[in-house]
Amino acid sequence: MKTKLLVIASVLALMVCGTAMLAFAQGPGPEGMAGHHGMGGPGHGMGFMARELNLTDPQKEQVKTIMKANHANMKPVMQQLEQNRQALLAATANGAYDPAKIQLLANQKAQLAAAMTVQHEALQHQIYTQVLTPEQQAKAEQLRTQEINRITEHLQKMANGTDAPPPPTE
Repeated sequence: MKTKLLVIASVLALMVCGTAMLAFAQGPGPEGMAGHHGMGGPGHGMGFMARELNLTDPQKEQVKTIMKANHANMKPVMQQLEQNRQALLAATANGAYDPAKIQLLANQKAQLAAAMTVQHEALQHQIYTQVLTPEQQAKAEQLRTQEINRITEHLQKMANGTDAPPPPTE
């Protein structure tokens, strides 16, 4: 059970990281990228961070520079994740199911997701300490606390059975 939870948490962290990287790399879109996820939750892309933390143009450029510099570190892990995904798809083609092979690939995926999470958090730390002013850091902490509260509420709803799945889409 713990392994499954770790894999799910790692995959979610990886998705957040990948989305954040794409959001930062592409820069703000026409809607300010309000729909992307980045620094921890819904709507937290570059546009959201810039707006909520009132980043100046020089700060935005600093963030982009940091992102580009860290891309080289993240690229090999992202490539290994894609190779792992490809191997899992090949291992399960035509309904094939080899539990030992799938477990091996799942363990590799979890390790890669963990490595990506560590790199992502190092990147966030770099932005937090090198770019943000003390006031912006305080606001970032407020946003982090709000996200923790949302997660806590969601976990409580799940534990109580009151978190109903969304209706199927047609």
